[in-house]
Amino acid sequence: MASHDVTRLKAHEMAALLRSGETSSRGLTEAHLAAAERQNRALHAWLVIDRTGALEQADKADRRLAEARKAGRQALDALHPLCGVPVGLKDLVSVKGGQATAGSKILEGYVAPFDSTVTARLREAGAVILGKTNMDEFAMGSSCEHSAFGPTANPWDLSRVPGGSSGGSAAAVAAFHTPLAIGTDTGGSIRQPASLCGIVGMKPTYGRVSRYGIVAFASSLDQIGPFGRDTRDAALLLHAVAGHDRRDATSAPVEVPADLLHLPEGDDEAAAYLKGRRIALPREYFVAGMEPGVAARVREAVAAMEQAGAHVEEVSLPHTDYGLAAYYIIAPAEASSNLARYDGVKYGYNDRSSGDYIADYLKTRGAGFGPEAKRRIMLGTYALSAGYYDAYYLKAQKVRTLIKGDFDSVWAAGFDAICAPVSPTVAFKLGAKVDDPVAMYLSDTCTLPLNMAGLPGLSIPAGLSDGLPVGLQMIGSPWSELSMLRLARAYEGITARAPWRDLDPAELSLTDDPSTPSPMDRKRAIAAAGAPGRQA
Repeated sequence: MASHDVTRLKAHEMAALLRSGETSSRGLTEAHLAAAERQNRALHAWLVIDRTGALEQADKADRRLAEARKAGRQALDALHPLCGVPVGLKDLVSVKGGQATAGSKILEGYVAPFDSTVTARLREAGAVILGKTNMDEFAMGSSCEHSAFGPTANPWDLSRVPGGSSGGSAAAVAAFHTPLAIGTDTGGSIRQPASLCGIVGMKPTYGRVSRYGIVAFASSLDQIGPFGRDTRDAALLLHAVAGHDRRDATSAPVEVPADLLHLPEGDDEAAAYLKGRRIALPREYFVAGMEPGVAARVREAVAAMEQAGAHVEEVSLPHTDYGLAAYYIIAPAEASSNLARYDGVKYGYNDRSSGDYIADYLKTRGAGFGPEAKRRIMLGTYALSAGYYDAYYLKAQKVRTLIKGDFDSVWAAGFDAICAPVSPTVAFKLGAKVDDPVAMYLSDTCTLPLNMAGLPGLSIPAGLSDGLPVGLQMIGSPWSELSMLRLARAYEGITARAPWRDLDPAELSLTDDPSTPSPMDRKRAIAAAGAPGRQA
């Protein structure tokens, strides 16, 4: 890594340089735009790179910073640390005048007429929005292969997936295209790609971040959250976007902790937080079929925390095994309702070739939605249909209550956090699971219970297995994001000298070569071979 390469800096390091005047937001933005534009063909992490808009925002941030420096320390301190810092948005976040396709053909051509609350708060903070990142269609997927605009590759191994559905955001952060990005998590779609790409990703408590202006998948499960390359960066981004919003009925009137901006800088200070913490290790999360290397890294991480002063106890969350089935009734049911609005009449893609309203409606939805979206719409419509609502949807909601009760019993027992795997596997090959929906759904086994219970959770890098990243999942009680981030920062502190912490993604350098195949090229090659990629 060249010492002058500003894209390798953490967001909080960029913030310090911006405040001191040692660098400019325009300089940071131009460096990140250059990397994204140069490497996006091989990664396909971005659907839109907004060079013009980003540079305008950077110049505005530079003016704000210059004025604050002239006014003195108090004025500088009043600026949010993200002023002038680049960020990427998953392409279901509304940005006025820009696209919000949600990875679907049916929203191709749609131009958002307003900013989402997340976008507005980032603008208020002075962050620089670089563009929109790729994603699984309507956030439905665990691999970022279900985008209507082609898959995204993992910079650790370009033949593998980055995880989904927020795979574009995770890959962009891991590849140093942006220090920060926004994702959404309905069943693990922030934590799982964070794990597979070796970065930090957090799903906040349901209601912590406004969903206003976010294209919905499953409204009782969706939550917006941050990606960063360390916990301090994730905390800065969460602080900027969190908080009550009267325009979102599910937004909670809970104060955002100011100390999100003040996680410990020193590793020793951070590590001291572990002393006396009670950590639960749920036996049900070490599922059958989990790769031995994944289980080993997670247990090693927990053992390291125990050695540093935490108390670790094994617990049981007995209804975990029912979570996957319940989730894949509730989520598709809510999706079938939310996606009913896409009819080709009001906005987005339409096919009006026949002149017959009903025929055109059917053709629009048939061509506009991809296979995974159609699958979930049909599953959800069936679960909500007359005669099946009680047998499926209502029963799944009762299971959801039982899952929440399992977590409540852990908090009642006095535990500070739960630690578990994020994904049963490291990043798998492009095409390995795309034709086997059940195998793909099993990727979310360890993450979706949190969405069912509305709890906060994060993924933090915990080493490598066969040269690929493994994430450690930390789960907290409602509204405990600050204590979770402190715990994660403590883990960073005790592993600060681990050799894997200084590694760049193994195949990132290949993305600079214009002859490197794109993810779509690889997908076509797999299809031409007549067989899906084989999981290592």
